Amino acid sequence: MSERDPRQLALDYLAMHQVMTLATSGPGGVWAAAVFYVNDGFNLIFLSAGHTRHVLNFTAVPQVAATIQEDYRDWQPIKGIQLEGQVSLLTNVSRETSISRYLQKFPFLAQADAKMQNALAKVNWYLLQPERLYFIDNSLGLGHRDEIRL
Repeated sequence: MSERDPRQLALDYLAMHQVMTLATSGPGGVWAAAVFYVNDGFNLIFLSAGHTRHVLNFTAVPQVAATIQEDYRDWQPIKGIQLEGQVSLLTNVSRETSISRYLQKFPFLAQADAKMQNALAKVNWYLLQPERLYFIDNSLGLGHRDEIRL
């Protein structure tokens, strides 16, 4: 029987999921927003319009929290990610590399109509770098979580 590796389980979980709920606090008060992401290791790349409440919040206060999980009907099978970290705007080569990675995960965007392509050209791209990250696995007991050293 192989040894359970929470770090690899967390990376696999990030790769297999698409949406994170981003929690922010700032001039607009506390807020949460669901965003599509692609991971580069434990770093999470996402896009959003600069005028949104969550972006205005993390532009002022870059410290955020996020969760990634499925919608469960019972507590025992729950698995997921909880994290906190800093958000920054992607620019230059980092931005172009991130867009390429994002389009690989979400190929439907490449076939989007002209209106969507125009909207995508105007959005900002962001990087969430976790400072603390936990992998939740209730199959090991209610509230079981492993801290992943970053």
